[in-house]
This record gives sequence, structure tokens and C-alpha cells, in this order.
Amino acid sequence: MAFGASLAAAYDWRVPFYVVGAIGVLTAVVVYMIIPEPRRGQYDPAPDSSAAAGSGQSFGQAIRAFFGNKILAVAALASGAANFITYGLSNFATLFLMREKGMALEEVAIWYALAVGIGMGAGIFVSGRLIDRFGVRDKAAYATLPALSLLLALPFFLGFATVDRWEASLALLCVPLFLNSFFLPATVTFVQGEVDPGARVISGALLLLVMNLIGLGLGPTFVGMASDFFRPEYGEHALRMAFYALAPMYLVAALLFLWLARLIKLSA
Repeated sequence: MAFGASLAAAYDWRVPFYVVGAIGVLTAVVVYMIIPEPRRGQYDPAPDSSAAAGSGQSFGQAIRAFFGNKILAVAALASGAANFITYGLSNFATLFLMREKGMALEEVAIWYALAVGIGMGAGIFVSGRLIDRFGVRDKAAYATLPALSLLLALPFFLGFATVDRWEASLALLCVPLFLNSFFLPATVTFVQGEVDPGARVISGALLLLVMNLIGLGLGPTFVGMASDFFRPEYGEHALRMAFYALAPMYLVAALLFLWLARLIKLSA
């Protein structure tokens, strides 16, 4: 974000797309040529038998097995709801800070980039450590931890949308950036542990498919449509009202994760 915003401020908004795209192509070539494909299931207790059991499924069978498992389906749905918030927020946060809070693009390149890098990075790391600690004792922690993080993030998200100065708004945003990331390591790890090694790739792909269809497909669309809806009445504060409309999704996602926790406990 710091690199892209700096390029946009110095040259043109199109330039970061060209540069980042070129970096992506170069990275793909490097990964293909240098990183070897690991042997599937090599770190599992019984890699040969379990991998064979999972790899015997056809593509259609793997899809039916994933969505036929109520726990996996709810995990995907809860993650999609959390991703709805993440993408709805992230796609409009810089526009909101610049349009309604008076933040300059050069300030975005420094302070917003630091908030996202530190906040989300720390959130993913801390949630992973917490899952390592509590998931061993209680598998339901894979769901209760994201639920708690979303509930704790909600008041700070509302504060981010409400305060007037961008400095205070960005400071409050750091907390949701930190806590909104908790669901990702928890859900991905949980799903990977619930299926056979041979089904982990397709299961991970299906999880991400649902997460992105709901989160990336609907989250930004909802916030954008809400902003357009509120514009005639609220004018320049329409995006703030759209974020208020996004806030209830924190409760929806938290309830879905609590439902997942209940299903995990019942299956134990």
C-alpha cells in the first residue's frame, strides 16, 4: 500500500497497477522455477493411508463431501460473513479517510499503510499463536476466538466511522484491522485439520471460494450501493452511513462463528 500510494502520488493512479502486475508475473516465474512441490501428507501421522483415502475422491465427490459436512459448510459461511466486513471496509477505507476526514494521498502512503501492515500482520500472528495455545485444549476455540474478536472490534469500527479527524479515525481503525484478521488463520487451519490430506487442496479452495464469493463479491458491492443510497440525504457523509449499515455484519458473523462452536462441541 505504501509503495502503490507513493507511485500514485508521484505519477498517476494507473502506474501502480502496471508495476504491481509486473511484480506478480515475476514472482510467479520465480515460484515455479525455484520452489519444489512438497509431498502431500508428509507431516501427518499416517501419510500413506490417509492421503490415499483422500486422493481417491473425484472432484464432484470432494465438493459434495465438503458442503455435505455441516461443520465445514458453516465454517465457510461464517468466514464469508467476516470477509464481507473485511473487503467492504478495505475497499472504501482510504476513500473514506480522504473524502470525509481530509487525509492526503501522501499521508495514506505512510500512515494508512503502517496501520494496515502492523494491524493486520499482528492480528494474523497473534490469532495463530492463540489458536495454537487454546485449540489443543478445546477445538471450539477455532470458532469462539473469531466470534469474540469480531464483537470486540465492533465499537472501534463505529468510532472509526464517527470521529471527525483522520488521525483519531485511523487510530480507532487499527483495532478492527487487528481483530478482523483473527478468523482467517483459525478457519483455514480448522478446515485443513478436518479433512484427509488428499482433500486439503480442494477443501481449502472451496473455503476460499465461499469466502470470496460472499466477502469480495458482496462486501464492496453492499458498501458502494449503500453509499449511493444515502447520498441524496446525507451528501458527503453518505459513506459514513454506509459503514454504519455494514456494522450489523459484525454481529451476523459472530453469531455464525458461535453456531460453528456449538456444532464443534456437539461433534466432539
